[in-house]
Amino acid sequence: MQESTPSRTAERVAVHRARHQLLDDPKIFVDPFALPILGEETAERLRREGPRGDDASSRAMRAQMVARSRHAEEALAHAAQRGVLQYLVLGAGLDTFAYRNPYPALRVFEVDHPATQAWKRERLRASGVTVPASTQFTPIDFDRESLTEALAGAGFEATQAAFVSWLGVTPYLEPSATYSTLRALAKLAPGSGVTFDYILDRDLLPAGERVRFEGLDARVSAAGEPFRGLFRPHELRADLFAMSFATVEDLDREALNERYLHSRADGLRVLGSSHLLTAWK
Repeated sequence: MQESTPSRTAERVAVHRARHQLLDDPKIFVDPFALPILGEETAERLRREGPRGDDASSRAMRAQMVARSRHAEEALAHAAQRGVLQYLVLGAGLDTFAYRNPYPALRVFEVDHPATQAWKRERLRASGVTVPASTQFTPIDFDRESLTEALAGAGFEATQAAFVSWLGVTPYLEPSATYSTLRALAKLAPGSGVTFDYILDRDLLPAGERVRFEGLDARVSAAGEPFRGLFRPHELRADLFAMSFATVEDLDREALNERYLHSRADGLRVLGSSHLLTAWK
């Protein structure tokens, strides 16, 4: 992303979540703030557009966005049932969980680039969305700053377990930055967990899938946010175990479709080379 400007990717993700609220039935991820946080002008445009231009590519991207959000919040629910009282949303973008948080004792730390976070807070003010006292905004540049130090300054309790969602971020980081963050998360208290997504190394993709990936790579690069971090699943899982994570669940598109989009008749299916991984301490 550009140093002093908010993430365009964050807005595109939010638009996909909003379209899910308008176009898909049944919904797999219900978010009453998905439209308001975009601003009335954008929300009204999406309402007017309806299904116009909703092609297979758009549906696939939307399916990925909402499936990963639902999966992360299901994992959070599991953590909350076990008594976890801290939730880190890394690369929060326009995520809205903090404003519909059903757990009274859960503190939510929204961690993001300063420019994106300032833009989001202005969006919240303009849309009239109330920010609960349990929400802590924590600015950080993942490429340059220590997550541990940023959290300490925000009042995060390092001796207490936490659950972490880290969605739509690792493809835009250098692998070294991703691993630095994962090593920091591996030091969280026992009972902690993390859900994050990542993109397969292009060398692992079949020819047709590689062509599709190259097209997406070109579009995000043109928006100033090129893909920089691609991974090999067996190596990533081995590295997580070496960091002291005890369990790792790695879902590819087939697993996500089976779990969340089974037997739908509307063509809402996850495509592409993204994986969704959850690891627990």
